[in-house]
Amino acid sequence: MLRFVCTPIGNLEDMTPRAIRVLREADVIACEDTRRTRALLTHFEISRPSELVSYRDPHEARTATYLMHKLEAGLQVVVCTDGGAPGISDPGYRIARLAAQAGYDMEAVPGASAVTAAIMVSGLPSASFTFKGFPPRKSGGLLRFFANEADREHTLVYFESPYRVGKSLAAAHEALGNREAAVCIELTKVHERVARGYLVDLANQFKDAKVKGEVTIVIAGNHPAFAREETPEDENVDGGACTGRK
Repeated sequence: MLRFVCTPIGNLEDMTPRAIRVLREADVIACEDTRRTRALLTHFEISRPSELVSYRDPHEARTATYLMHKLEAGLQVVVCTDGGAPGISDPGYRIARLAAQAGYDMEAVPGASAVTAAIMVSGLPSASFTFKGFPPRKSGGLLRFFANEADREHTLVYFESPYRVGKSLAAAHEALGNREAAVCIELTKVHERVARGYLVDLANQFKDAKVKGEVTIVIAGNHPAFAREETPEDENVDGGACTGRK
């Protein structure tokens, strides 16, 4: 059996009883940072499994093959990440695909998610949304990332580096217009905060801001109810890295 276990994105009280049980039953636990997972196991008084395997992006394909050998040997394999859901902008897809192709049973153990938590507190429509992971770093790719969503009515959710929040919001304003958005920082953690407003205002707010922690951004879809008419001042926002709308 291959199981995917969600772990807390900050607040350890979000760990579910089922997740604790499944981790206790595991023969092999594959995780991003073995040090963080050891700390999690210690906190919940979970005995260390026979194997604790590092499962990170640069070596995901090789590790997935190794984990398949463990499944073939009849072992209980669990995949978890440093926080949140495996496979959601974290390793997990490759082993899931290999296991599915080989016909192995798989289970998901749900739990905390920055994606759904951000949508819930954003104040924006949640009936239909798209999650797009981390956007490109370079300005051209960043603008295309948002331009592809310009005509769609669904809410957009993505992760961003704390060092590029202003640049990201400015690019979103340039490609999408002045829509409502929410910048969610350190969700479930002690210093959690959510900044809501229109893209132009948020881009200015975060232009020179020093952000610490993990960031999830939610932007309204293409609907007049969630947009504000542009002003001459709005067109000059640069977010620290991007030009204004043209």
